[in-house]
Amino acid sequence: MIRMAPRLLGGLALLAAAGPAFAQTVFPAAYTVYAAGDIARCKHPDPRWSGAAATARLVEPLLRANPHSAVLSLGDHTYPVGAQAEFEHCYHPTWGRFRERTWPTPGNHEYATPGAAPYFAYFGARAKPQGKSWYSLRLGSWLVVSLDSNLTGALHAEQIGWLRDTLAREKATCTLAFWHHPLYTSGGHIGEQGRMRDAFALLHAAGAELVLSGHDHDYERFAPQDADGRLDRARGVRQFVVGTGGAYATPFLQFTPNSEVREASYDGVLELRLLDGAYEWKFLPAAPERVPAGATLDHGRSSCH
Repeated sequence: MIRMAPRLLGGLALLAAAGPAFAQTVFPAAYTVYAAGDIARCKHPDPRWSGAAATARLVEPLLRANPHSAVLSLGDHTYPVGAQAEFEHCYHPTWGRFRERTWPTPGNHEYATPGAAPYFAYFGARAKPQGKSWYSLRLGSWLVVSLDSNLTGALHAEQIGWLRDTLAREKATCTLAFWHHPLYTSGGHIGEQGRMRDAFALLHAAGAELVLSGHDHDYERFAPQDADGRLDRARGVRQFVVGTGGAYATPFLQFTPNSEVREASYDGVLELRLLDGAYEWKFLPAAPERVPAGATLDHGRSSCH
């Protein structure tokens, strides 16, 4: 059996859920995160040779080489229903190898089991560091916010109120948020667009830079825009969909406005270097040999607002 509630590692500043921010450790000017969702498909007969194992082999040595790095897991950690056995037999042998370097957010498949109980048990304090399924922390100089896009009604309203207060209180030059369901997508869940629009609007108003999501099993980068899909290169929020953690690829259905890059041919992770006042991104394929000769993998750099 696996241990179900790991302790938090030191060196990362969790932000107070209420009240003034506390004094923080001095952090390096750059912090690197590796992000993906939609990870471990338990139908694979041997997790050692699964798509999740391939992306884990990509990420693990990068984390080992850089102590100022972490993983942002974007939901749907296991398939099909986020059961305890799935975490134990499919996720733990792959991405579980760096569980204590991972900051997660739950997906819809976790909630296929009531209350997403195995997810919260597996990640322990890292899933609820401030007692809720949403939380904030500092990575380098960046404010990083994890939200639960599965919530509705009063719980979602509470989360949105917390986000509004956090953005007002925790001043940062650069802000990143992540949750499972993308507001914008060209992929298979295009009919679900609109979820988390209120969160996106708050982030845009606060001058946030980035939103990361999964749900669609592809990679897509959008131009900076507002919560109503209007291009805003000066103050807009750039959204990445990174559902390429290893489960299985799904096709694009159409090209949504402001979509700049799309790829659904191979698994991989998004590498983000969170700099002081800027960020750099690069898509890292799990199997570089599958990338066509002469192809250019998505990468770039931008300044914070």
